[in-house]
Amino acid sequence: MSVRQILRLGDPRLRQRAKAVGDPFDSSLAELIADLEDTMAAHQGAGLAAPQIGVALRVVLFGGGGVNPRYPDAAPVPHTLLINPVLTPLADEQQEGWEGCLSVPGLRGRVRRWQQLRYQGLDAAGNKIERCVEGFHARVVQHECDHLDGVLFPDKLSDPAAFGFIPELEAAGLIPSVPG
Repeated sequence: MSVRQILRLGDPRLRQRAKAVGDPFDSSLAELIADLEDTMAAHQGAGLAAPQIGVALRVVLFGGGGVNPRYPDAAPVPHTLLINPVLTPLADEQQEGWEGCLSVPGLRGRVRRWQQLRYQGLDAAGNKIERCVEGFHARVVQHECDHLDGVLFPDKLSDPAAFGFIPELEAAGLIPSVPG
């Protein structure tokens, strides 16, 4: 459909709690999904949530099957569209990792996330999805679903000193260099 503008940190719409999708077969939802796909691809995102393009609905898109150029050392995550997601941690173990966000461009920070979780929801065709995941896949899902509750990764920093601009973090050897 079209590449949409991504809202940036400071826009109050990013802080709203998104509403559940009532009808997964509504034609406007199909347009939203197409816009999420186009926008995420255009920005080489690891994921994108509907609130990031100004739509306060509980819809997230993540993964792409291959290695994401923004996270070259991360395992591939399958391309997934999730409507009305529900996350359930599967263990107490959490892990710190570096995150970035299309709504917080140019910055990365260390965030503690559940290492293993189950997510449930609906796909674009209205079919139920349920997966148990771990590692980077679990991190991406949690990050995107946080957007649905008005939470951005800087709100969850493990250590405010572990937050900075990508070139400076790369130069310090804290994160791998991103090609391009």
